Amino acid sequence: MVGLSVFLSPYKPFTGASKSWDPATQATWPASTATLIEGERDAVLVDGLMTLAEGDELLAWIRQSGKRLTAVYVTHAHADHFFGLEPVLTAFPDADLVTHASVAPVAAGQVSTGALALWNSYFPGQISEHPAVPAALPTDDLLLEGQSLKTVLVGQSDVELSTVVHVPWLDAVVAGDVAYNRVHMWLAGSDPKTRAAWIDSLDAIEALRPVTVISGHKDPDAPDDDATRILDESRQYIRDFDAVVATGDPAPQIVAKMVAKYPAFGNPYTLTYAADSQRP
Repeated sequence: MVGLSVFLSPYKPFTGASKSWDPATQATWPASTATLIEGERDAVLVDGLMTLAEGDELLAWIRQSGKRLTAVYVTHAHADHFFGLEPVLTAFPDADLVTHASVAPVAAGQVSTGALALWNSYFPGQISEHPAVPAALPTDDLLLEGQSLKTVLVGQSDVELSTVVHVPWLDAVVAGDVAYNRVHMWLAGSDPKTRAAWIDSLDAIEALRPVTVISGHKDPDAPDDDATRILDESRQYIRDFDAVVATGDPAPQIVAKMVAKYPAFGNPYTLTYAADSQRP
């Protein structure tokens, strides 16, 4: 087997910001990854991106690999991980678009009329009118040239049902949004129980003993994809957010304290939105 490659789409502007965000500053969506796991001839893509323009860029990148895409696996039911796949799926019509059986019905809800209207309000004119919906994978295994890629339902991340892809022969885990890499984590709407559950999901990744973790959201200046660093930082970030929220401070103070702890982390809008969600 050959290995894996990571496509990183940078921070992108979007419309609609939380109440504490400075309207003079452009809000951005987190920088996002898509991962190509490559064999000698074929490849499997883990996660797509949000917009059609990103999909075009992703397709050009996949074509550079010279590999035949046989499947696209979506780690969880957030639109920014599969709405931009139309160009890729058009170019590779035989590639199966799949996700874990527990995630499939939730992903289908993302293309409801109301959900599409919301995403269009964030990215007007930039997303597909009819995004393809991943089908349920009949087993927990994806095959790539006879080798098994293990899909693992770990549970809570920034959404209740999250999976990761374990690539045993590379000692790697493609983590979707369970682990973040130097980007403020999407803790909007979280509470102490879900934050503790998210840490449990990070522990489940650690139990797979990876050397490499590919995060769904990664800052372009992140130093590496080292599993120990990423898992430790993600757990500590959640614990720190939990502690700061527990002080009772207003949202701007939550933001200020977290920025002081994590000055190099990207996408401060994510943090502002999370802080606002903790205060009425």
